[in-house]
Amino acid sequence: MQDAAAIRFTTDEHEGVGTRFDCDTRIGPFRLTDKMIVTEWEDERTIGIRHEGIVTGAGRFTLTPGPGQTTRFTWTEELAFPWWLGGPVGATVGGYVLRAVWSRNLASLRARFD
Repeated sequence: MQDAAAIRFTTDEHEGVGTRFDCDTRIGPFRLTDKMIVTEWEDERTIGIRHEGIVTGAGRFTLTPGPGQTTRFTWTEELAFPWWLGGPVGATVGGYVLRAVWSRNLASLRARFD
């Protein structure tokens, strides 16, 4: 994830439900520490997270069998922005920016496996 500058675990656990970590995030001139907790963990299938920092919400990564010997990776994310970052309007504008960032992240991930 090109927008993740650093990740620091804040629990002794580094995997599984209940794991907490802080992710220093950079998108253009914006910097924030995203506080996250793992809410769902199914080995080699699913990781769910809840954002508890400045931006709140939830996300989920899933792996499912694809055609032939492929694997389908799905990433969903719903985020809420605080009023001082524009609230719902900021979330709408930010959504376009984040989609572009995440599309690049997914393209980079795919390139590692092609």
